[in-house]
Amino acid sequence: MRVLVTGAAGFIGMFVAERLLARGDQVAGLDNLNDYYDVSLKQARLARLEALSGFEFILADIADRDAMATVFNQQYDTVIHLAAQAGVRYSIDHPQVYIDSNLTGFANVLEGCRQTGVQHLVYASSSSVYGANKHMPFSVHDNVDHPLSLYAASKKANELMAHCYSSLYDMPVTGLRFFTVYGPWGRPDMALFKFTHNILAGKPIDVFNYGKHRRDFTYIDDIVDGVVQVTDIAATPDKNWSAISPDPGTSFAPYRLYNIGNNRPVELLRYIEVLEDCLGQKATKNLLPIQPGDVPDTYADVDDLARDVGYRPSTPIETGIARFVAWYQDYYKTT
Repeated sequence: MRVLVTGAAGFIGMFVAERLLARGDQVAGLDNLNDYYDVSLKQARLARLEALSGFEFILADIADRDAMATVFNQQYDTVIHLAAQAGVRYSIDHPQVYIDSNLTGFANVLEGCRQTGVQHLVYASSSSVYGANKHMPFSVHDNVDHPLSLYAASKKANELMAHCYSSLYDMPVTGLRFFTVYGPWGRPDMALFKFTHNILAGKPIDVFNYGKHRRDFTYIDDIVDGVVQVTDIAATPDKNWSAISPDPGTSFAPYRLYNIGNNRPVELLRYIEVLEDCLGQKATKNLLPIQPGDVPDTYADVDDLARDVGYRPSTPIETGIARFVAWYQDYYKTT
């Protein structure tokens, strides 16, 4: 296949592109290389991809309508849309960035897919959409109308926009609600990265909600497995969908939503304990109350993904964190 991967210099984007290239697909990787976090890390990821046969890099911003129209002058079989402004906490003080990237940018991707007859659009949603919902485990069949951050609201809006395009234009679209992805080459704004940096530097770590958070920490390899499996099976209409009792996770249109998580929530304090063991150093914890926009727990019901594509996450946090620490120490030469 010829695949467009947006956000290709990002954490998930790099690994997805690598997996596609390894099996022989042609990949056009798009990224704007913005400075939300360390640009040199994005450039290092990009260098890995550019060393591989079949990869083409496109420097562009998804919020730039003219640039995206040019991108879609080429024909793609599939689009995997991972570019977005990430981060719950950043959205509290920088709302306009999320409007530009996550709403305008996503609209440009949808329109490009429509205009060029892309066979399947797979896009990143987020576990953040569950917001105030406390029914566990989180299910795509649950209502998610109470987001707690603009980031979450933008991802919920993506799901609604995708459904409109799917129903209006018979366009197969699949949304993936990612649950706390971690691993080598991860994002510096994520907890594991921050904790590792501070512990090695002898600095305290900020632990919100007094460490009582539970997260469905999902290792990058398990995420990539799910993304590629979904990509290969275009969404189809649900013949059992009822307008009288509508299911939010499916549709009369070729539209699907899936959770993609580890299905094993772990308390944050246990996560930190495993990290301490891997580093051989104890953390000084600065225990703080929960932050605005955060949810106390996440827990993914992945039954639909397992049934439809055979998804089976298999990496325990002890293995995943050890691999991250090994990468971090090598990349930053801390040992």
